Amino acid sequence: MGYTPELNELIKIVEKTRPERIRQIKAGHSFPKLSLEERAEVLEKFHPDYKKTGRCPILAGPNKGDGKFYPEEFVELLHSGSRLKDIEQFEKLIQKPDYETDVLVIGAGGAGCSAALTAMVNGQNVIITTKLRMGDANTVMAEGGIQGATQEVDSPYYHYLDTIGGGHFTNDPKLVKALVNDAPLVIEWLESLGMMFDKEKDGRLKVLKGGGVCRRRMHSSADMTGSEIMRVLRDEIKNNPDKILPIEFAPAVELILDQDGKCMGAILYHLETKVYSVVYAKAVVIATGGFGRLHIQGFPTTNHYGATADGIILAYRAGVRHRFMYSTQYHPTGAAFPEQNIGLLITEKVRTLGAEPVNRNGEEFVFPLEPRDVESACIIRECIERNNGIATPTGRLGVWLDSPMIEILRGEGTVKKALEAKYIQFKRYGIDISKQPMLIYPTLHYQNGGIEIDEWGDTTVPGLFAAGEVAGGIHGENRLMGNSLLDINVFGRRAGKKASEYITAGITLGTPKLDHVKKFQNELKEAGIETDELSPMILPDYSNPKVRERQLTAKRFGTLQ
Repeated sequence: MGYTPELNELIKIVEKTRPERIRQIKAGHSFPKLSLEERAEVLEKFHPDYKKTGRCPILAGPNKGDGKFYPEEFVELLHSGSRLKDIEQFEKLIQKPDYETDVLVIGAGGAGCSAALTAMVNGQNVIITTKLRMGDANTVMAEGGIQGATQEVDSPYYHYLDTIGGGHFTNDPKLVKALVNDAPLVIEWLESLGMMFDKEKDGRLKVLKGGGVCRRRMHSSADMTGSEIMRVLRDEIKNNPDKILPIEFAPAVELILDQDGKCMGAILYHLETKVYSVVYAKAVVIATGGFGRLHIQGFPTTNHYGATADGIILAYRAGVRHRFMYSTQYHPTGAAFPEQNIGLLITEKVRTLGAEPVNRNGEEFVFPLEPRDVESACIIRECIERNNGIATPTGRLGVWLDSPMIEILRGEGTVKKALEAKYIQFKRYGIDISKQPMLIYPTLHYQNGGIEIDEWGDTTVPGLFAAGEVAGGIHGENRLMGNSLLDINVFGRRAGKKASEYITAGITLGTPKLDHVKKFQNELKEAGIETDELSPMILPDYSNPKVRERQLTAKRFGTLQ
């Protein structure tokens, strides 16, 4: 338990340089920020997105020929066959629904629950279906906070500039405008639902400063902000059983369109019974989250078990383009030790509270609050090019995140109070992060790209909407801390409202079809793509490859089919 003797010796070096680094902070000095030119240079050389290997073009579907190169793990999934192998059988199945509703929400994380609640408030009956349990999503794992310009010295104007700059000026301006203007409304809405935000002694909302921003606007609930958001959203769903029907352990495996191309529902696959069911809906909201469990370029991930890009696959086969899927966010501070914590998110809040990344010599090498992609690239450079990383017993590399600085700067007990979850997660392995630094390295954290939407979550397929991490364009090529928990609520609410308006305006659905699935399968054949792989993946397979070689009938009779 705890650090090895070798790592403890290296910690002594960090402790030796700490007093001078503390003195510099108290004197108002910090490690210099990189210029825009320096940021571009370090990203080009060291960020995983800029690697030439492990990337390939898309050969079928609406993004075919767009000139972009995407992670091969994602493209392989996109080029996979439908799980509905006997398409004629499923065309018969979808002629009779098992469920009918106004709005079908696919995914029950923060975005899905926000969409469901807003659709309900606007007079619609809702079914919300989810792959695992309600709330088993990246939302509940988000720690540091949610941005929103609620303070007198701030405004959506500054929030907008920070977000556009953090995305390297690639974001969709319309989406960013919606994000920042709705932010104070979302903070107010969440508090009205019962969310317990951190507050000052006088009752004002407590705010911190995240990386890449010019104002303090990070609202939090200790280091369990996403879990607290999910708590109030989930409770509100459960408090309205007459209006919202949750269906758990039932991922959607294909959308259903009518003969005119309008979305009219989905086919669900029930994991426990292995039964398919059909849901008819006047509008559908996809809120299935990201693709962290594809482990792009072999990186560990902070993402929950079901984050396998399902929604992108469903929408793509229906004809909806995606944006920025070539861009992946690697959180700069993922746990590199102990082995049981590999990839675990170390929230950016640790650095906002005063902890500094330092190398094996106890030296600062990067401004602690650079935008996430820049911070990640600098850590990789320190370990790979400069050879100043720390090696773990299993050969992983990392740098120190000097968390004991927080206690010195903000008072004894701050770590345990402000970072309660993180304190417990390391304490169980004999590491006290209030007294010992954490060993960290970038980890795959967020899907920057996603389904193409407008500012109301609408897609190019009538009746189909999207919200949350599954949607692209909001963050461009890099997301700032706190904009994800904001994004899921802003666009979840907007998609729920727009879906309601779409229904209220009058909608007549025709004959259910799966022609879009057949069309995409034909495109794969025309592109010369032959594969036995099926998608959506639903769940990743972590079984031993040698064991899989002996599972001779798994694909025929198991849940992979």
